[in-house]
Amino acid sequence: MNDDLAYQEEVCEELINGKVVVMSPSPAIKHNFIAGNIYNIFANYLYGKNCTPFSDGVDVYLTSQDVFIPDVMIVCDPDKIKDDGIYGAPDLVVEVLSPSTAKNDRFYKKEVYEACGVREYWLVDPNNKTVEQYLLTDGKFMIKEIYAVHPDYYLNKLTDEERTAIPTKFKCSLYDDLTIKLADVFYRVK
Repeated sequence: MNDDLAYQEEVCEELINGKVVVMSPSPAIKHNFIAGNIYNIFANYLYGKNCTPFSDGVDVYLTSQDVFIPDVMIVCDPDKIKDDGIYGAPDLVVEVLSPSTAKNDRFYKKEVYEACGVREYWLVDPNNKTVEQYLLTDGKFMIKEIYAVHPDYYLNKLTDEERTAIPTKFKCSLYDDLTIKLADVFYRVK
């Protein structure tokens, strides 16, 4: 066993409903590409603005029973940002689904984010290349849309009119002037 700290893997843990959950194994390449792409979209857009984007690895303290580590988040209230994490609801949270986390992301964590007042929540599926966009409306998450990158074999069966009707970009509800292209979200994802 090597005691050299440079060789020890960092173990990430979340507190979900009062239970410590070890986040493992390490995310797949698709997961990493997508989270990085989304972070870069927001980091470039928010450069010099008030809201701050965060990538994976930052604790979010939501309740005494729930400390999550979202893949990407946006925080617009600087008072929530502390040296050891974010205290309170981010304005936007993105979770990239993995087989080991999808159930928690889709159900329990979504309910906690909703109850704590996260304004927008995305569930991104790397395998199906979809983005589910939820907006907080009257205290409840309502699905705005499910955006998808469709495979060529499917698109080739459609008429030009049908292909044109498929959304290839969408807006984040927090910013009227930010258009997000699905191709940018799934860049390098095969």
